[in-house]
Amino acid sequence: MASILMRQLEETISFIRTEYSATPKVGIILGSGLGNLVQEIEIEKEISYSRIPNFPVSTVEGHSGKLIFGRLSGQQVVVMAGRFHFYEGYTPQQVAFPVRVMKMLGVATLLLSNAAGGVHPDFGIGDLMIIKDHISLFTINPLLGANEDELGPRFPDMSEPYAKALIAKAKIIGEKLGYHLKEGVYTGVTGPTFETHAEYRLIKAVGGDAVGMSTVQEVIAARHAGITVFAISVITDLGIRDEENTITHEEVLAAAKDAEPKLTMLFKEMVAVI
Repeated sequence: MASILMRQLEETISFIRTEYSATPKVGIILGSGLGNLVQEIEIEKEISYSRIPNFPVSTVEGHSGKLIFGRLSGQQVVVMAGRFHFYEGYTPQQVAFPVRVMKMLGVATLLLSNAAGGVHPDFGIGDLMIIKDHISLFTINPLLGANEDELGPRFPDMSEPYAKALIAKAKIIGEKLGYHLKEGVYTGVTGPTFETHAEYRLIKAVGGDAVGMSTVQEVIAARHAGITVFAISVITDLGIRDEENTITHEEVLAAAKDAEPKLTMLFKEMVAVI
């Protein structure tokens, strides 16, 4: 007998298939203030999250809240314009649910973006950081509980959560576009508070180069399901700093918007070579 999760996934997939029949091979999840990539897509279908059975609804400013199907750089894609966060009150399993939906729709490669705080002292606001690894010790693992063998193994390997082959392609594309891409370790935290100075120092001490409130749970679910992952952070604020300035969500959105054209071009080029 199918589990509750598998029944929910099947119900969601059945609904989506009544709205859109093509098979997307690439999934994209867009972070805070990073939704303009949608304008580059030949949109074939948009479905509001509120219409999709079992889907949460995004509540954060800067996240529009719809599933978009179409073509980008010649590839069939599905895009989450607006993601879900643990700090909104969703369970880790709910945060991971759309990634599992993507898997069942046929997605083999997932591209993610996020807005993150810079921890590495050489990072500046507006930098793009390719995520080469992550630290998930500060977030709750979405695979807790009974394993869904239909989705993936009980103990998935996480030695390469972010595909080295895709990172290599991104570096080539970045060089061609004239971008000075950074590379580093993303540290996932629960939020919704921005980090204290002591927390930033702790994250730096354990090897984090950037910190944010998303991505990690989605990546764990994707790798569990055998999806290849590439992710990038837009550095929208600086945690390691001398002055005692504060950080606001509005400033994060503004910094993300400034960096968005570069991210959009990078993702377009990435999709073309997948």
